[in-house]
Amino acid sequence: MAASGKLEVEIEVKSNADKFWGVIKDSATIFPKAFPHDYKSIEILEGDGKAPGSVRHISYAEGSPIVKSSKERIDSVDDEKKALSYSVIEGDLLQYFKHFKAHVSLTPKGDGSLVNWCCEYEKTSHEVPDPDVIKEFAVKNFLEVDAYALQA
Repeated sequence: MAASGKLEVEIEVKSNADKFWGVIKDSATIFPKAFPHDYKSIEILEGDGKAPGSVRHISYAEGSPIVKSSKERIDSVDDEKKALSYSVIEGDLLQYFKHFKAHVSLTPKGDGSLVNWCCEYEKTSHEVPDPDVIKEFAVKNFLEVDAYALQA
């Protein structure tokens, strides 16, 4: 049996929760334009790209450590709590993980926010390392979103 696990990280950002949440919700449009070094494109295949049930195909830019392409389904969105969950349903990541689901939530903190990201996964084998590289990418991405939101 392959190992299951969970990784979690909390990042303090300077953007207020409403502004940061707006960028996250509109990531299909904003990310490829604002962060072309990370995202080639985000194509909405089903739904509006923001609501539960939406499916997005993400093409990552050159230099992405293990993932070049992924298809994600948005599982839940709570605008009031500023929280969402998504599952990877197709793509490179599933060579390493039988399932991979991530959760993002925002909590106002002073003038800024706390971003909580966690993922739940099941490895395809015990030899597969924990997805620390994906956690590091998420942290880098959230810091870039923060800088973008502060300028917007």
